[in-house]
Amino acid sequence: MSTSSLPASDHPDLTARLRDALLGASFTADGLLELLGAPAYAALARSETVPALRATRGDTPLETLVRLFLLQQPVPHARVADVLPVAACLESGWLVRVGTDAEGDLAATVDVRPYGGPGGEDWFIVSDLGCAVGGAGGIGGRGPQADTGVVLGVGGASTTLAGVTVRTPVAAALDLGTGSGIQALHAVQHATRVTATDLNPRALHMTALTLALSGAPAADLREGSLFEPVRDDETFDLIVSNPPFVISPGPRLTYRDGGMGGDDLCRSLVQGAGERLNEGGFAQFLANWQHVEGEDWQDRLRSWVPRGCDAWIVQREAQDVTQYAELWLRDAGDHRGDPAEYQTRYDAWLDEFEARKVKAVGFGWITLRRTGAAVPSVTVEEWPHPVEQPLGDAVRAHFERLDYLRAHDDAALLAAHFKLAPEILQEQIGLPGAEDPEHVVLRQNRGMRRATTVDTVGAGFAGVCDGSLSAGRILDAIAQLVGEDPVALRDRTPAQIRLLVEQGFIEPA
Repeated sequence: MSTSSLPASDHPDLTARLRDALLGASFTADGLLELLGAPAYAALARSETVPALRATRGDTPLETLVRLFLLQQPVPHARVADVLPVAACLESGWLVRVGTDAEGDLAATVDVRPYGGPGGEDWFIVSDLGCAVGGAGGIGGRGPQADTGVVLGVGGASTTLAGVTVRTPVAAALDLGTGSGIQALHAVQHATRVTATDLNPRALHMTALTLALSGAPAADLREGSLFEPVRDDETFDLIVSNPPFVISPGPRLTYRDGGMGGDDLCRSLVQGAGERLNEGGFAQFLANWQHVEGEDWQDRLRSWVPRGCDAWIVQREAQDVTQYAELWLRDAGDHRGDPAEYQTRYDAWLDEFEARKVKAVGFGWITLRRTGAAVPSVTVEEWPHPVEQPLGDAVRAHFERLDYLRAHDDAALLAAHFKLAPEILQEQIGLPGAEDPEHVVLRQNRGMRRATTVDTVGAGFAGVCDGSLSAGRILDAIAQLVGEDPVALRDRTPAQIRLLVEQGFIEPA
């Protein structure tokens, strides 16, 4: 799929005029929500456009732009001319004429999706027609005929990665497999230099358009697979990737199928990141991984972590192979095509999993941090519960807590002062009328929203942590209250304190 049909990316004056026109018509994330209403706005994420079409039957500038750029409907020349510099947009390739009439309908050549930045910025994501909503099987009926080089717009995976990424000022960032440039757009806000790579030249062109139309600094765009475009002597403070992680029976759609067997692409990406990171630098990925018969999936992921890196790997979901195949067959629109062809494709997916002895596929995020610690920390966990996005600060805090715990042995922990983290609640669970609860649960209302069961000592300890007393002094007071030997309590409690710190229930004062 070539770039010849795309708007020119080297017309900064026109791009600035186009951006001004979009903003002037309130073609923004907030403007869309106000125009469409929450139900129609949410329906777009499910590939359903009828509610949005019904909500844009008027002739306001905003309705014109939504139908033109987001819903890909032909719009009368006169209506577009009231909003956009039509002649320049036609010349540069943002618009094309429908039919031969010079004053007839106009159509967009690309999707343009308003996207709100974390600081309230008004950004625009440029992608292929029919791919701002619903994936390759979305509007326009691309379905099984979707070109292998199609470039998608904003989706759940891209926003998830953007939300979990650590956002601190850095000198150099790398976005591997940039697609329509969403991660690069975030990165240029806090990185002095951003390099974005993609195997698909069409994706690099889309990224350039996304950055320019969003009024963002340019990135260094390089064509190639994974780390191939990166020089041997280049290292980074941040590496992000929403790679083509789908475990499929063969490469078909560039944006999702990596072309390697099983989960080898994700493994290669993770293993190759360690040597590209500066000390203290983060690498953050979305990934799929196989659950193989006779193998612990957590051990599989631990084996991926490169030397010299701490890791935090979170499995958000696991699907059996039939669910997984159906998900991605629907993503490509195969369910809308010939039933016999759909069955053949479904069989191919199950044949592939059977050959590899795969019983399920996990999805989640992987964070690495380059460390000089003698023994790096590798945490692999399953957490399917709701979390509070954005999680970037929570991810950074996780690794800061690791550093703290590595630097403090049990004696140092007992001498330290702690305070209860914000918005922690205590729940007591037991039979009605019972004198003592069977369980005491501490629950977070922020970040990962964890819950942990503690004993009465742990609950009492957390409850009085306000930074004024050392942990040892608190335990001595608790021992006196409950009639326990203070020395024995000091001996057995540091492990519980360590867990409360590690999971973010208490923090150093």
